[in-house]
Amino acid sequence: MTDEAGETDPQTAIDSVAGNRDDRVYEYSAGDEQEGIPFVGAGPGNPRLLTVAGRDLLADADLVVHAGSLVNSELLEEYCEDAETVSSIGKDLEELIPLMRDAYEAGDTVVRLHSGDPAIYGAALEQMDALEHEGVPTYIVPGVTSAFAASATMRTQLTLNEVANHVAFTRPQGKTLDEDEDHISEFVGMGDVTTCIYLGTHAVGETMDRLLEDGHDPDTPVAAVYHASWPDEDVIEGTIETIGEKVEDAGYRASAMVVIGDAVGGEDYERSFLYGDWANRGSDADSQEADD
Repeated sequence: MTDEAGETDPQTAIDSVAGNRDDRVYEYSAGDEQEGIPFVGAGPGNPRLLTVAGRDLLADADLVVHAGSLVNSELLEEYCEDAETVSSIGKDLEELIPLMRDAYEAGDTVVRLHSGDPAIYGAALEQMDALEHEGVPTYIVPGVTSAFAASATMRTQLTLNEVANHVAFTRPQGKTLDEDEDHISEFVGMGDVTTCIYLGTHAVGETMDRLLEDGHDPDTPVAAVYHASWPDEDVIEGTIETIGEKVEDAGYRASAMVVIGDAVGGEDYERSFLYGDWANRGSDADSQEADD
């Protein structure tokens, strides 16, 4: 959407979004080929963890607007060799929207490349709404989020029978999140939740201090996986009591996924029903039906 001077006004576009469900919701599924600018999840870092759909879209792109250093440069080198690449770091919506709109309207194939998955702390929707209001269709191509890469690196599951029934994706209080919006302590207090903290590497020590002040078990397992799936990946293991100092000693201030909960160690879980008595009963029932 443009104002009277012909300049892009993304906020007006965002504010004017109607409550009616877009018809494309019922026409397309995730992974379908669609018209417009795709917002592609680049995955956690390793180029091999980009989806097939994302790889194919990047291979055909003329312009790739990417999330700067949050996207592994190896991925750009491998899949964007023939495209112009532009970092979105330091650019506001008033600059990004015309950049992508003008290229698309000029006939270029444009891809917006986000780190991880655009649905998790990606700020994708505001860009999509602004582009849609300027007549440019958009859609999302999912990616692998860093919590899943961290889980794979640690060779565990985020959910484990009789250990963790739930997963919380969250972030700590700070410049963009007020104290009363920080629910990390509540999630940890539930006991059977694996809490995955995004955008909180700089505040690991402070976050753990608050958990200790709230009376949580200091021996609760915690892992901080720096650059999950990148060549310089580093896994720091500890507890609520020790992880803050360990991360500080390592010198990391960004780009680590912090995972709290008993599932971190992959221990003390119970055999699931899926491959136990429940599965056997299913086989017996099938046999009985066949006999009948």
